[in-house]
Amino acid sequence: MDRIRTIDYHCSFDNSLQKAKCFIAGGNEPRPLLVALHTWSYTYEQDCTGYARYCLDNNWNFIFPHFRGPNWTPPACGSDAVVADIADAVAYMKHAAIVDNDRVYLIGGSGGGHCSLLMASRRPDLWTAVSAWCAISDVAAWHDQCVERERGYAEHIEKACGGDPSKDASAREEALKRSPLTYMGSASRVLLDISTGIHDGHDFAGRNGSVPVSQSFNAFNALAKPADRISPEDVAFITKEQKIPEKFGPPEADPAFAKNPVLFRRQSNLARITIFEGGHDCLPDAGLEWLARQHRKKAPDWTKGKPAAGGKMELGQ
Repeated sequence: MDRIRTIDYHCSFDNSLQKAKCFIAGGNEPRPLLVALHTWSYTYEQDCTGYARYCLDNNWNFIFPHFRGPNWTPPACGSDAVVADIADAVAYMKHAAIVDNDRVYLIGGSGGGHCSLLMASRRPDLWTAVSAWCAISDVAAWHDQCVERERGYAEHIEKACGGDPSKDASAREEALKRSPLTYMGSASRVLLDISTGIHDGHDFAGRNGSVPVSQSFNAFNALAKPADRISPEDVAFITKEQKIPEKFGPPEADPAFAKNPVLFRRQSNLARITIFEGGHDCLPDAGLEWLARQHRKKAPDWTKGKPAAGGKMELGQ
């Protein structure tokens, strides 16, 4: 991991320099680029080993940007500055490295999943494919869910949005601006894989899951054909009961999720949702293996993945 270095790159939103971790692939041939995003309460200094090791092993270009840090300030939490910073991180890598423009990927979990969905919908032109884990799609709804479950993230949202979105009109407008669902129609142009553990949003395995699975279902439904959408009643049941209704039947096993079996999966248009046995977790190898099979000039590859070498990444806050 000593080949991962910290850099400063120019951010066009305010002409500031923002930090990132990065790796420049070797050789003279274009190589894929992976942009990976830190979680809700962290910065570019977060441990990104689960993503970086894959890039080192496969000689991919890699960047792990700061994008304004923890999501409890107005410049962070899905702001216009965040969107511009991540776009500028791609631009930096295309200038500094030899990037295969047909293989530019984005991945993130929790707060990074929120921002992955946001970038898929606000800047779909940048990406070949996006993998979002345990993602927040509706900031105002998540605020209310956090209040109900006594999670501290509600206070973070109020600080970022300038008030309580459930009570203050301007704060609610800010929450809408920072919510992927507001722009999700534009994400129909990019391959998008949405995954989450069925126990997220509940206490599970000694941890407090923070993002109910309804957040992922609602993002998928916004992109799916009408016949493929999961009904509000089924979303509510799965979210509350932490199990899949028997009428759906067991999904086909996916070796990439062997240690966290797939419980529900549906693909529609250019989007897929996977609910697996787990909590507030990311399976980086499963996400990266899927991304690696996607190419801008080829048909989407929705086949089952290869057995994952690594384990899960507990996303924490």
